[in-house]
Amino acid sequence: MYVVESKGGAIACMLLSLFFLGTWPAVMTALERRGRLPQHTYLDYSITNLLAAVLIALTFGQIGDPKPNQPNFFTQLAQDNWPSVLFAMVGGVFLSIGNLSTQYAWAFVGLSVTEVITSSITVVIGTTMNYYLDGKINKAEILFPGVACFLIAVCLGAAVHGSNSDDNKAKLVGLSMDKEKGKGTPVGAEFGTADFLIELEHKRSIKVFGRSVWIGLTISFFAGLCFSLFSPSFNLATNDQWHTLKKGVDHLVVYTAFFYFSCSCFVIAIILNITFLYRPVLNLPKSSFKAYINDWNGRGLALLAGLLCGFGNGLQFMGGEAAGYAAADAVQALPLVSTFWGVLLFGEYRKSSKKTYILLVSMLCMFIVAVGVLMASSGHRKAS
Repeated sequence: MYVVESKGGAIACMLLSLFFLGTWPAVMTALERRGRLPQHTYLDYSITNLLAAVLIALTFGQIGDPKPNQPNFFTQLAQDNWPSVLFAMVGGVFLSIGNLSTQYAWAFVGLSVTEVITSSITVVIGTTMNYYLDGKINKAEILFPGVACFLIAVCLGAAVHGSNSDDNKAKLVGLSMDKEKGKGTPVGAEFGTADFLIELEHKRSIKVFGRSVWIGLTISFFAGLCFSLFSPSFNLATNDQWHTLKKGVDHLVVYTAFFYFSCSCFVIAIILNITFLYRPVLNLPKSSFKAYINDWNGRGLALLAGLLCGFGNGLQFMGGEAAGYAAADAVQALPLVSTFWGVLLFGEYRKSSKKTYILLVSMLCMFIVAVGVLMASSGHRKAS
């Protein structure tokens, strides 16, 4: 079994995880903007998300000889470790519901702001819980200033959203005035224009015009709460801080815990999304399992998103096992990556005001400081 034993290795895992977890939301958002139903996309995503966990368990979990108190993956499947297994599966339920919720929030609030809100809640609640569960192995004098940096970035993110919303309203008012003057709508509208916003609304699967902004914000806060609980649940599964295992039973290794975690994540996703095919939410059109099977438009990208998320979560947990799960929550700076893709692929903040650009750069700079400070707080878990 391969074990990340150095602080440098743990940080490398967290940086790779940061990139993967910041990229898969952009892939999912692109599919929704093309008009693919989110139920179809999430079903495809769930398959490869589970596949990633299986691949990690069969490779890293089986490489080499078992270490003291750290059996290989297949050995541990037969052990009496069900209390820890249940903690891992509860974490998977939280993650699955959180990810499913954000898929709808991205349409209403936007990729960047949704990630900022969910990440901030995760850091404030989840990181604090992990700090105490880990026996305070992280440097508190560094860790909690990092949490404060995230909170500042959240405030800046809210300001970015408010300023950008004002910019979009001004663009739509300008378009109405142009139409009154007899000017037509151009074909293939440019990023950042009112014509582009209207064209996007016609193509996308989740219609947002005329909806209350509180719908998206409520979904985002709910998703953030789910995300804040899945990492502490996984922490309890691998380290048994509440002493639920029988004496002499090995703690779940990170790969076994991640396998059970992903299995429950998969089951919940399948149940909810098949239900949403026939009973859709937010006025989406009804679908069917047959329609999903026949929908190959964008399936490859949806499968890619599942792999990115699966490997991203696996790397986060591998780094967290070595350096402490509180420090591994530095991957919640993923809005840095998501904002980059949002600007590059979807034209977010194009043709916005100078005020919006200043706030956007300030938010990104604060996130860079936040991830650096949280990583600097990394401790090193002593083998039990």
